[in-house]
Amino acid sequence: MTPLQIGITGGIGSGKSTVCRIFRALGIPVYDADSRAKVVMTSDVILIGRIKQEFGSLAFKEDGTLNTVYLAETVFGDEQRLRVLNSLVHPAVASDYENWLQTQLGKPYIIKEAALLFESGSYRNLDYTVLVVAPVEVRLRRVLQRDPFRTEKQIRDIMARQLPEDEAKKLARCIIQNDDVHPVLPQVLALHQQWLTGNIQQI
Repeated sequence: MTPLQIGITGGIGSGKSTVCRIFRALGIPVYDADSRAKVVMTSDVILIGRIKQEFGSLAFKEDGTLNTVYLAETVFGDEQRLRVLNSLVHPAVASDYENWLQTQLGKPYIIKEAALLFESGSYRNLDYTVLVVAPVEVRLRRVLQRDPFRTEKQIRDIMARQLPEDEAKKLARCIIQNDDVHPVLPQVLALHQQWLTGNIQQI
């Protein structure tokens, strides 16, 4: 039996990965789309060829790993180039996810964690979507602490390119408040109990 498919997303610094770690601790399988994208981009021969065709051989280092700095510089501020890259990567990740899902048959539910869950349209194939939210200043502080190599301007630029929170809330079935005020664990446990029974009503 195919498990319930739950999508979890949130803007940079919202803490979606923290939420997903709690689900992992509860024994729930989590597919990290962003991490898997990097794996697929260096293991899928067809995708590698298409990336090199569009972005040149410099997209990969000599050892075959992804040249993330070069790619970031190439697509940064160029929406057209970013769309091209996403149009290549998203279908490959979707296929990888479907293969992974087939290994999770019999589980009550699984989590798909993805930063671009709504932007990519992949949320349409899931049973339930959760948006993790936090105030901008809280998110900014978290990322500056986590990624000291980033500047405040770089982080705000990333935020500006992500789907606005108001629009994301319209697409989400549920909101998890991760604002350092509302405890996250009770919110996760309530959803966990709901999904264990196959009940996907909004709470």
